[in-house]
Amino acid sequence: MVKVKFLGHAAFYIEGSKKILIDPFLSGNPQAAAKPDDFRDVDLILVTHAHGDHLGDAGEIARLSGAKIVAMYDIANYISEKYRGVETIGMNYGPTEVDGVKIIQVPAWHSSSDGKYSIGNACGYIVELDGVKIYHAGDTFVFKDMELFAELYGPIDVALLPIGGHFTMGPREAAKAVELLRPKYVVPMHYNTWPPISADPEEFKKLVGEKAKVVILKPGETLEL
Repeated sequence: MVKVKFLGHAAFYIEGSKKILIDPFLSGNPQAAAKPDDFRDVDLILVTHAHGDHLGDAGEIARLSGAKIVAMYDIANYISEKYRGVETIGMNYGPTEVDGVKIIQVPAWHSSSDGKYSIGNACGYIVELDGVKIYHAGDTFVFKDMELFAELYGPIDVALLPIGGHFTMGPREAAKAVELLRPKYVVPMHYNTWPPISADPEEFKKLVGEKAKVVILKPGETLEL
């Protein structure tokens, strides 16, 4: 069994034979269902881009746990310089395997910076753990290549998709992404953290209809696969 726990905003904790964090923005996150100190036993941390609400506490948690950080090559170098001694694995769109976990880094339509300077490119991840495939889209707008992700790497068991608009897809665009990706389950994320990204997940669920099963998780709740 693989468990996917929503930690708030775009942060998730995936637990199976390995323990994986994605975009662990916990400190300063008004939705956070955990704190960095809760994660002293983590194998991998995946970062989709360098914005503070995604890179978050990755460096601190890696120091606490000894976890390896997987990120876009330039972002991995940035993390290595900022957090000396932390092990990073830099990628640049493509497949790899780390400690038995299959990871495919895929494009995302978004920017990536530390708030001042551009750092690398934004991405998403398709992670296969214990036979379960999980797509974390990162921050992105919908784009036709999502159909290619399904063709190359499907079937996708669960897609974690932003629906908040303003910086990412809104409900309408995310519903189109579901049509392209054809996952079994969808978990909406990156909404209602702050007023600019207010969105109604029930609206998203209606737009998706029968294309997939939408599971609306509150921070701290878990989907078992």
